[in-house]
Amino acid sequence: MGLTKQYLAYRAIDSFNIITSGRANVNFAVVDKTEGRYVAAPAAENVIVWDLRMGDRKLTLRREKFEVTCLRVSPDHLHIAVGYADGMVQIYDLSSDRYYEPICTLALHKNAVSILRYDLQGMRLVSGGLDTELVVVDVVEQAGRARLSGHNAAITDAHFLQRVVDDSIVVSCSKDTQIKFWNLETHFCFKTIVDNRTEVWALAFIGDLMVAGAGESGMNVYRLRKHEGAITETLESAVEGLSIDDEDTISPISVSNCGTIQRAGKGRTVNLVTDPSERVLSCHGTNDLIENFYICTPEEVKKRLAKRLKKEKKAAEDDGSEEAKLSTEQSLSDEIKRLESIRAKQKIKSIDVVLGLNQELRVLVSLANNSLALYSLEASIKTRKAADPSVKLLRSLTRLGHQSEVRSVCFSNDSLAVGSGAGESFKFWDRDAMQCLRTVPTDYILCSKFVPGDHYALLGMKSGKLLIVDVAAADIVEEIPAHESELWSIAILPDQKGCVTGSGDTTLKIWTFELIDAGEGEAQTKVLSLLHKNTLKLEETVLCVGVSPDMKYLAVGLLDATVKIFFLDTFKFYLSLYGHKLPVLCLDISYDSNLIVTGSADRNVKVWGLNFGDCHRSIFAHDDSVMSVQFIPKTHMFFTCGKDGKVKQWDGDNFEKILTLPGHIGEAYCLSVSPNGRYLVTCGSDRTLRMYERTDETIVLKDVQEEEREQLENEQLATGEDNTVPLLPGLKMPSRKTVGSEQSAESILECLEISKQFELEAEEKPELHPLMQALQVKNPVDFLVSTFMRIRASDLEEALLLLPFSTVCEVLERLPTLLTQRPDQLELLCRVTIFLFKVHMKPISAAKNMKPLLVKLLSMLKRDVGQLRDVLGWNLHGLALLQTEVEQREGVQLFREATQARKKRDKKRREASKRRLQIQMV
Repeated sequence: MGLTKQYLAYRAIDSFNIITSGRANVNFAVVDKTEGRYVAAPAAENVIVWDLRMGDRKLTLRREKFEVTCLRVSPDHLHIAVGYADGMVQIYDLSSDRYYEPICTLALHKNAVSILRYDLQGMRLVSGGLDTELVVVDVVEQAGRARLSGHNAAITDAHFLQRVVDDSIVVSCSKDTQIKFWNLETHFCFKTIVDNRTEVWALAFIGDLMVAGAGESGMNVYRLRKHEGAITETLESAVEGLSIDDEDTISPISVSNCGTIQRAGKGRTVNLVTDPSERVLSCHGTNDLIENFYICTPEEVKKRLAKRLKKEKKAAEDDGSEEAKLSTEQSLSDEIKRLESIRAKQKIKSIDVVLGLNQELRVLVSLANNSLALYSLEASIKTRKAADPSVKLLRSLTRLGHQSEVRSVCFSNDSLAVGSGAGESFKFWDRDAMQCLRTVPTDYILCSKFVPGDHYALLGMKSGKLLIVDVAAADIVEEIPAHESELWSIAILPDQKGCVTGSGDTTLKIWTFELIDAGEGEAQTKVLSLLHKNTLKLEETVLCVGVSPDMKYLAVGLLDATVKIFFLDTFKFYLSLYGHKLPVLCLDISYDSNLIVTGSADRNVKVWGLNFGDCHRSIFAHDDSVMSVQFIPKTHMFFTCGKDGKVKQWDGDNFEKILTLPGHIGEAYCLSVSPNGRYLVTCGSDRTLRMYERTDETIVLKDVQEEEREQLENEQLATGEDNTVPLLPGLKMPSRKTVGSEQSAESILECLEISKQFELEAEEKPELHPLMQALQVKNPVDFLVSTFMRIRASDLEEALLLLPFSTVCEVLERLPTLLTQRPDQLELLCRVTIFLFKVHMKPISAAKNMKPLLVKLLSMLKRDVGQLRDVLGWNLHGLALLQTEVEQREGVQLFREATQARKKRDKKRREASKRRLQIQMV
């Protein structure tokens, strides 16, 4: 057996250039107890917390492969929940030193998560997805509580309704034009609003008002009232309101439409946002206008109403008509006042607002051109003059990224800098710090190259011009009208004395570098210019060019799917490489001029011999067009990237794929390998530039192939996608079956099998099983408890659901022993017991031998849970006693705000129970 060829692995370092991606929303975050300064923004598959004052990254929360689709900072600003395109939700702790590790991962939806929203205490989280379902999650328990199904289209927004009623109610809206009210105790919808003609895109709650933003320019406003308080005429009418025929008797709230807010912006409502104090409502549509509304306090409403009535009365007197009946009821215009609108510089993707001191409203805006802006305006009832606007642009984050998709990347000759060209500018980046050093505003760039010496860069434009850019001055030295159509490719000549350009005008031109005098007198300096030397006219559009390192051949990729090889000195035709079915988009020649590799829109990469034009191998490389290919210097290995977003490394000698690197979300457009072969940079449609570095880690091809096969197998569920329970067809689990839950079920089965074997051999004192040694346990009881503890809280129920009934009986039989020996894990064992009973109730109750076990388990759980509750009660009252002593000694009330809020809640509850008692007495 021959020696196995080994390779050094390339690994991703980081991504840069992206400030915010448009698919998810942005949120204000609190870091180091500072509010209004930090912003959580989605960046492809990561979430970046930006420091707006310093203009740089503060924290980065990473995950691979899947794009962030929504995020939400918790009310206490300690946690952030992030939803992804694969239906997963991860919660991070921003205050922890290990903020980059998620504290819990929840598999909730089949498709992308569209909305996340916390309740007022931050204890529960509601998640809506494109799969038309809502899931309510207990954040403390880190597990789903309820799955709500009823909408017919993707969920667009969801809120916990805690302002009007204390009950557990969730309100959701969807693209099916409906707004639904859900009861979390019964998991059913008890009220549906269907008076919107178009999709409902957003909901906002201000006090007892609910604002719904739809596909029209008007936003419907509804008033929500508690059902008991809605009927206040007489006790008799209250009793009549409890008739069985009344459709609203099951609803704890009444909803009435009280008007419309007309927006000035065009198109549908995209976002509705309120500040935490519920004084300001901001919204935006599909254009660049943010509209702000001020919600008046009761005192302000009375003043506005009196003022309006006074005006109307005066108008009636001036007309000379009899005084008409003036409406003394407050209208929507008395409660809501329009503030100044903010006109952004680009199309808006998302907003967030916070109301600061002195009624200063700060509006955070995420724009479609990969930038963030922070605006400030005065939010008060006073009317300002049009000539004296209060809107100010406080901060904007634009320098750290291109404002359009990056089409071209290149490394400097010393491998220390990276150049990137996009639709509006060319940027120079420091390779190590990944910071933008210079920006040169330009037109649309298609290709770029550094000139030897790294003082200048050449840019090929969509207009056909060739630009020479001074790197140090970040200035355009010269614009050369090189071609009449798109300049698709630039190649530097190996002797470093010139370059070759290929264009859509079917010509290929050779240029030589020369230094010319610029400036006058003492300021005169030498600057780079290009001298046109030769032109080669072809029949087809030139898409890519390459020059062999021995300066012998010139390779040209054409639109007719062929590659033509010419002698560089005479332009005499040498070879034509046929084989591709679609246009050749990229090519590269190896360092020894022996191999030429071509990539095409037919998804194939072909490796050819340059001496005879023979095709060594055709490789089906990508699932879409191959956009860029480049050899690693001094080797026959090369990288390719394609429109499928993947970046792959290949061996040009044995034609094997070495590895697939974590690529772009969307399409990958261009790649560049550093001259020292150690770094690789790629660009793509997700606005990111991704940097990879060669490590000292050796990889063996067979191992990599085996890992990829295992990864593919792991992505497919062994038990199938079906989530239903055979005896409970209506049961909808709040979690989703994952590979993790399947593996957890396997670990329980394995644990029980090992425990049985251990107990059989107990008399002979057997050796501990390797798994038991790994978990550092010495008996089957601890082994089973450890196995349960190792299962992720969100996967536990799904894992137990996969167990066969015989295993369920075995687990139940072991539970009394577990409860006796491991009272420290009472909560976990309680959860396992209750879930197994809930799912397997019928077969368990049918089995006669299970009845004594049930009675025993019930008495044990009652006793143990009672003891635990007593301990908690004892501790709670002990702490309350200590608090009282501290308050008496210090003369300061601890937790004053929390105590006042609790007193208010208790008072409301007492009043409600009093009213109910009166109705019953009648």
